[in-house]
Amino acid sequence: MDKNTRKAYFLIIYGRALKRNEDLKLTEVIELPIVNDEKPKRKRKPDWLRVKLPIGEDFKRVRRLVDEYKLHTICQSGNCPNMGECWGAGTATFMILGNVCTRSCSFCAVKTGRPPEYDEDEPRRVAEAIRLMEVKHAVITSVNRDELKDRGAEIWYQTVRQVKEQSPSTTIETLIPDTRGNWTALERMISAGQEVVSHNMETVEELYRKVRPQAKYKRSLEQIKRIKDYGKRTKTGFMVGLGETKDQVERILDDLAEHGCDVVTIGQYLQPTKMHLEVVEYVHPDTFALYKEMGLAKGFDFVESGPLVRSSYHAERHL
Repeated sequence: MDKNTRKAYFLIIYGRALKRNEDLKLTEVIELPIVNDEKPKRKRKPDWLRVKLPIGEDFKRVRRLVDEYKLHTICQSGNCPNMGECWGAGTATFMILGNVCTRSCSFCAVKTGRPPEYDEDEPRRVAEAIRLMEVKHAVITSVNRDELKDRGAEIWYQTVRQVKEQSPSTTIETLIPDTRGNWTALERMISAGQEVVSHNMETVEELYRKVRPQAKYKRSLEQIKRIKDYGKRTKTGFMVGLGETKDQVERILDDLAEHGCDVVTIGQYLQPTKMHLEVVEYVHPDTFALYKEMGLAKGFDFVESGPLVRSSYHAERHL
């Protein structure tokens, strides 16, 4: 380039552009907009969602037994806000078949991937821990094991049977996953003597693709109906605060009543990590009270509805 050719360039200094020539003589000042690169803040949790930190000897005892017997709990894997209260009361919700799920639901904190081989000794350890805790009403759940032909039904069956053998007076609720239409596996899962069988709908039909992409709304309703037809007390739970409307909540309650569900739990969705769906709304406790009234009017035996309600929260009441 000829040395006499004039060049222009910009120096950015504190949000201003200074247009200069090669002789460093200022010729023009151009104001540039200052870009706000601050990330939008996450919604602040309202006061009614604050919980106490886990403390106390009972909490420590439950944690020690869970660690000693190498057990998984949905309390820990699901970041449950009620863990301090429940463990402090000497109860926990056990999660069998490992802690890696084959599903990738966009609301759930449980790890997703290909699970390792399941532990055939797990039923004994769970049963022994429940006996040592002197649990009166046990809740057992599991990850999805879609890669298994029987969806993990045999481990389910053996776990319930061994709990009943070691703790005959303990009542059991099993919160089972979607069997993907494998009704033979479903029957094996629920035939071991548990008193309550729960399967969570999680959300309204219109949000299934976003919240439960590998599940089907009508298939989950069919699973609940089959559990009821088998003669079991049926239960389900779903979340609000994901963008659903009140009309959609009423429709899912109608569908559940039509398919024979006995107990419904309704709770606030809480975002477990930044990688999961954001909270659309923190639903006010008054709205939860409205949903409870709505459900009871539709004939459910029990409706547990509140910001901190989770599937196994106060589960002993639902029996």
